[in-house]
Amino acid sequence: MIPVITCFGEILWDVLPTSKQPGGAPMNVAADLRNFGLNAQLISRVGSDDLGKELLAFLAEKQLPLDLVQVGQSHLTGIAKANLSDTNEVTYKIVQPVAWDYIFLEPLLLEAVRQSTLFVYGSLAARSPQTYETLLALLEVAPRKVFDVNLRAPHYERTTVEALLHQADIAKLNEHELVELSAWYSDETDLKQGMNQLRERYQLETLCVTLGEKGAALLDKNGFTQQGGFSVEVEDTIGSGDAFLAAFLYKTLQGQRHNIRSNSPVRPVLMLPHNGALHLHSPRKPFSIKSCERKCFNPLFTESVYLSCEKYPYLASCWLS
Repeated sequence: MIPVITCFGEILWDVLPTSKQPGGAPMNVAADLRNFGLNAQLISRVGSDDLGKELLAFLAEKQLPLDLVQVGQSHLTGIAKANLSDTNEVTYKIVQPVAWDYIFLEPLLLEAVRQSTLFVYGSLAARSPQTYETLLALLEVAPRKVFDVNLRAPHYERTTVEALLHQADIAKLNEHELVELSAWYSDETDLKQGMNQLRERYQLETLCVTLGEKGAALLDKNGFTQQGGFSVEVEDTIGSGDAFLAAFLYKTLQGQRHNIRSNSPVRPVLMLPHNGALHLHSPRKPFSIKSCERKCFNPLFTESVYLSCEKYPYLASCWLS
């Protein structure tokens, strides 16, 4: 059976200093999964305004189904103003309330999630009572759940994040989020111990933590794995964590364990050389990490090029086997 991945939550416009780009973590992940050739779909809501129509056209261009994206008359399409002053850590001012704060539960959504292989959700969509209520109902029928923590102050509360963690089978977060969550119940500062405590506390199958320029770490039933990164020039990191998650889920669905070795052939699957989250598609010609490491950026941290190994399961370019 062909895997189906359903992503739930915000779709919006990232407003940059000189342009705007389609965004929202669930939409980015779904579009990136499509770039991998997977059957991904998005549950969200846009307004009936011009910005909403443009987003629907973008989804159609990316071959994402539109039947689970609601169109509302009462609220405008979402926007987020991106601050790029720190290229390694983009911050956002996210407008509220907007259309995706009002995703209503429908039988079509329940059936889509029930039939999904993976259900991907984050904390931002839980900021409003209506969308959070819908999310909880969908989590009840989801067979395997992936929580992309994605904390955006001031749009989350501890009780909500903890409730969503308890629902998850797989969780992905960054190092700053790990520090914040760990501080809720301990004074642990060691990466491995912090991940162990988090995984045990919420009974997670798999926990993945991105570490910026230092790489990423993975913890599952097979143990702890960590990989460093390559140093390259970065324009911005918008959507980098989303594409990383897509690469991770792509290999997870193949039933493969993530290992670390070196000198394997890799190929780029998504490039981010410009402002914004989604740009070039997937070239198919393999090439060696030795020939590309100065041109590429590892999606385990702030990414410009996403790579997957031709033979082994990797999160990204430097998870080589």
